[in-house]
Amino acid sequence: MNYKISHPTKVVECEIDLPSSKSISNRLLLIQALCKDSFTIENLSNSDDTKSLQKALNSTEEIIDIGAAGTSFRFLTSYLATLVGKEFILTGSDRVKKRPIKYLVDALQKIGADISYLEKDGFSPLRIKGIELKGGEVSIDGGVSSQFISSLLLISPTLERELTLIISSEIVSKPYIEMTLKLMKQYGVSYTWIGNKIEIKSQKYVAKKCSIEADWSASSFWFQIASLSEKCNIKLNGLSENSIQGDKKVMDLFEELGVYSEFENNSLILTKSVNSSFPKAIDLLDNPDLYQPLKCTLFAKGVNAKFSGVETLKDKETNRIDAVEKELKKLTSSKIIETYKDHRMAMSFAPLCLNYGELQINDVEVVSKSYPNFWEDLQKGGFKINLLTDSNN
Repeated sequence: MNYKISHPTKVVECEIDLPSSKSISNRLLLIQALCKDSFTIENLSNSDDTKSLQKALNSTEEIIDIGAAGTSFRFLTSYLATLVGKEFILTGSDRVKKRPIKYLVDALQKIGADISYLEKDGFSPLRIKGIELKGGEVSIDGGVSSQFISSLLLISPTLERELTLIISSEIVSKPYIEMTLKLMKQYGVSYTWIGNKIEIKSQKYVAKKCSIEADWSASSFWFQIASLSEKCNIKLNGLSENSIQGDKKVMDLFEELGVYSEFENNSLILTKSVNSSFPKAIDLLDNPDLYQPLKCTLFAKGVNAKFSGVETLKDKETNRIDAVEKELKKLTSSKIIETYKDHRMAMSFAPLCLNYGELQINDVEVVSKSYPNFWEDLQKGGFKINLLTDSNN
């Protein structure tokens, strides 16, 4: 399904209920599954990723197909390995099969996991036989995926003995590891993190009812809209001022792009700022998911900035750096944007109609991976969305 997107006034005034954080939701689902006592999770994300993880955790099937949910695949790789006496085949979409899993599998095998590759070494699908995992000392590269580390941390309290995780190289997306540990601490798990070493003793998760805050990553597209609008007053609901999400940094990054943001009565208000000092360099080692909205915004403003810390983007839903470069070139010609089965491609290019006029966004359903109501929310902001049929495509 393809849409034509435009905005007749370039003035954006709206109130938006942002989706719940899928990063927090997915971690809490794992904690819930590992906890001996039951507890309820309120305001769980309705994203495809979270739904697929929830379905997998409740599945009685031997074959678990996680679809395009890369995070869920990584978390399940560790979790399924702990289910003593059970055997699974874990697989996913063609893209998931191309995303490396070797570093995580190597670490799990080091602590006793019985995992083997069914097709290509280092990639899914996997055969996982659940056994009692030992624990011990494991080294893992921190520059490949923070999700490998979070996956190991989440199961660590259930291991036979203490897990000592030695992280080599510079850590990418470090706030996501901090998020994992903070959530584990909320559920009774103590840990130490000194230098490149994280230690977690064998212990139990403690049940606790919770409600999940909104997704700061999803807010980035509204910051982008605010920056590119002529005038705006955007009220974003559900965000936490003291969030454990690293992408709260979006407030600081877009302040340099002409967006003033302030919390009022538990809502975040975005307005235009008269001051904008465009950055010459942006380090996204901690926040690579913000690359697409930032890159698209800078391009629309005619600003060149050097990005660093984005090396892992080649292994996301698509090669995000290549995909963005390719589609940005279309803004002065065809204005037909391909999304490469990547939710963030669709959501970061749609706001560009504020600068380039009507755009065609293809395969618009991809947003359901993280922000199912994105298009409906855009309409609340005054965007015009027309469905293209075969006759007018």
